Amino acid sequence: MKGSTATAEGADAALISRSLQEPDAFAEIFDRYAPALHRFAARRLGDEAADDVVSETFLNAFQYRRRYNAEYGTARPWLYGIATNVIRRRRRTEVSHYQASLRDGARPLPAGLVEDGVTTLAVNRPLVSAIAGLKAGDRDVLLLVAWAEFTYEETAVALSIPVGTVRSRLNRARTQVREALEANHG
Repeated sequence: MKGSTATAEGADAALISRSLQEPDAFAEIFDRYAPALHRFAARRLGDEAADDVVSETFLNAFQYRRRYNAEYGTARPWLYGIATNVIRRRRRTEVSHYQASLRDGARPLPAGLVEDGVTTLAVNRPLVSAIAGLKAGDRDVLLLVAWAEFTYEETAVALSIPVGTVRSRLNRARTQVREALEANHG
């Protein structure tokens, strides 16, 4: 499987490079990453806004594809970085999405952030509240690691920050979430 990942990563750089002469080649990058980006954006902003985030992400990626650093290999962190910036500009929407989840319980967090099978509102409400209370940069790091399953290095590339900053933000976010959950149960 590792070999196929390396092949896909090399293919991303080649496709982006080729798209400079053949713009239609970029469609394969879209096909490869749009579904996962949509799921990530929907978790953060809801389904309605996710469509716009994905569209804007790929529009920006296409427009600035000359800036793509082929040394990264895979376009995944680059695209999630763009998406995170788009989401950041919609911070009010993100916080409103979390607050709506807290109010009505109709949109619990997707399985995976908490233990499998534990998606009750009783568990999700304090977790959603804790995530909503994080600083934007800390939340970005936490959600890239937790939901997109990024490594520290991929998160650093996506957010254009040093790996040490990723580690400190993730530690701070985990601590704040843990403390918020303990306070809720205490």
